[in-house]
Amino acid sequence: MQRILATRAGTVVLGVVVAAIAGVLIAVYLTRYRDSVSVGNENASVLVASSLIVKGTPGSLVGSATLYQTTSVPRKDVKDGAIVDPAAIRGRVATADIFPGQQLTAADFSATPDGSVTYQLGGEYRAVSVPLDAAHGLVGELNTGDHVDVMAGFNVIPVDRHGVPLSQSGGQSRPVFKTILQDVLVLDAPHEAAGGGIGHSAQTSNVVLRLDDRQATELAFASSNGTIWLSLRPRANAASTRPAIVTVESLLLGVKPIKVLHSLGGR
Repeated sequence: MQRILATRAGTVVLGVVVAAIAGVLIAVYLTRYRDSVSVGNENASVLVASSLIVKGTPGSLVGSATLYQTTSVPRKDVKDGAIVDPAAIRGRVATADIFPGQQLTAADFSATPDGSVTYQLGGEYRAVSVPLDAAHGLVGELNTGDHVDVMAGFNVIPVDRHGVPLSQSGGQSRPVFKTILQDVLVLDAPHEAAGGGIGHSAQTSNVVLRLDDRQATELAFASSNGTIWLSLRPRANAASTRPAIVTVESLLLGVKPIKVLHSLGGR
């Protein structure tokens, strides 16, 4: 090295070599910088709130009520833990208010407490507890997370065209049965009838169902004034038909339900 630097030509050559190396390093740096800028400007899909998601909202409701939307943002603007798949928040609950346009992140949700019914409600949904015996409530067969149809039976007195019962003019009550609710989620199901032991089938246990506010009132009325049965639905590919009333005339005599309905004063 000393010999090279001792001559003018050697010094020039060394300077050229150093300059070339520096040029290469600068070129590599600029290339990598351009690549990083390009990547940062590329768009990535994330989930953002489409309306206010209040603290305590369950993740399942966020998805079912479409409280989010998918949007594209530059990668450099993607927040840490950004959620890109709504399945990631199932079984979780919002830990703070999430405002419209705000990205959904893993930090915004925490695990739902085990056995908590509250975190499975939102909007118009209500939880209603219905006391049922082992037979009527499928106690022992029913599990939390199942879906059921609710059937109700009443003794109905025919009414006139004004809706006034005809009991004072000789009208007789007649047993009527009908499916009043379909595809209802079971929030909590007992494993066995309360009491146990001899005669335990007569004991009641509470089955908690998720209903909208109108259905909640209807079920409460039916439970207080009639007889309730639960019918378990298949876990997949369940189909429903339009409910019709069932009476002795429709069951044994083949009278069309609509005719029976009219005979009772229905329309």
